[in-house]
Amino acid sequence: MSEFMEKHSVSRLIGSPPGYVGYDEAGQLTEKVRRKPYSVILFDEIEKAHPDVMNILLQILDEGKTSDAQGRTVSFESCVIIMTSNAGSENKESALGFNRLKSDATKDRMMKALKDFLRPEFLGRVDEIVVFNDLSPENYEKIAEILISELKEPLKEKGITLEIGEGVARVIAKLSADGVRGARELRRTLRKQVEDQIANIIIASADSPVEVITLTAVEGKIKVAGLKDGKMILDLTTVSGTQK
Repeated sequence: MSEFMEKHSVSRLIGSPPGYVGYDEAGQLTEKVRRKPYSVILFDEIEKAHPDVMNILLQILDEGKTSDAQGRTVSFESCVIIMTSNAGSENKESALGFNRLKSDATKDRMMKALKDFLRPEFLGRVDEIVVFNDLSPENYEKIAEILISELKEPLKEKGITLEIGEGVARVIAKLSADGVRGARELRRTLRKQVEDQIANIIIASADSPVEVITLTAVEGKIKVAGLKDGKMILDLTTVSGTQK
């Protein structure tokens, strides 16, 4: 919701009032729900929204409807609304993750943080609040496996087979688990450790394109190699995002 931190950003949700620029343009939220009433709506980092935006959300949660700038009533009764918040994450031992926390004390701290910026009437209209754990090393590794596997299809379209060795996901996960940026750090690590090196191999072998690219974990490093006719023609080893 960082795009809705200003007072005028309300018009982006429901449209501009008569006499204002963009009056003939429908609101991003109201128009999409009007056209697709059965929707799942996600408001990410709700604490960043302007109070006027929160008032619109309060009306939606309370009445199940709101009006756009053209006076049309838009029903949200068939929508599932999900809101996320990082409130209190700097004060707790566990951040966002997959498993619900068992610690009542931690949940109490998070609830207190929510109450610091959400009015009681707003919280009272939320059906359930779920607090999540830090990502565990196993979580990081599982996500890394998924992200690495996603590289196979675009390479296949170029006629290149990607072979992933045992332990590669574990290395990526270990380099990413800083406990601050969460799973987002996995993409950055994957880009520097793997994707950039794959690109280097493809560019370097342009005259004689590789047929297979292999990823191997070697002593906490990722070895990226290109093969043609079963023979290695290029070998790059990375550590902490630096080509060696």
